[in-house]
Amino acid sequence: MAKKLGPPIFLGVFTVLAILFLTGGASDDNDILRQTFQVDAIYYDSGHVEISYLDKSGQTDSVIMEILGMDESFQKSFSGSQFIEIVPFTNVPKYGWAIHPIVLEIDHLEFGYIQLKTEIHALDQPIPSVIYSRP
Repeated sequence: MAKKLGPPIFLGVFTVLAILFLTGGASDDNDILRQTFQVDAIYYDSGHVEISYLDKSGQTDSVIMEILGMDESFQKSFSGSQFIEIVPFTNVPKYGWAIHPIVLEIDHLEFGYIQLKTEIHALDQPIPSVIYSRP
């Protein structure tokens, strides 16, 4: 008896389309966003994380920053094209920094609504990649 290939092929195509949609699709758009926005989140042994944001175009209207995975949700709003925020973190997470991603929801005059996601890293570690998304 022959196996039906329809569902696995559909699932594969659906998965690829979902990945393209979630990551913003075209690399040209992401290249422009990479050149425009800088975000970093550094953990210091003194027990805090320094989160910095810079929009080189100077066209950010507002930013909502959220740190996910915390006992008490951390969310803060900013206006303007740059900020530095210090957030207390008493311990390095048992399962690594990936459980506390930093998500920025940006309202930009030229690009519209954009989301950036990155991870916290120690000072002596490389900067993690940033995921760019346009809903």
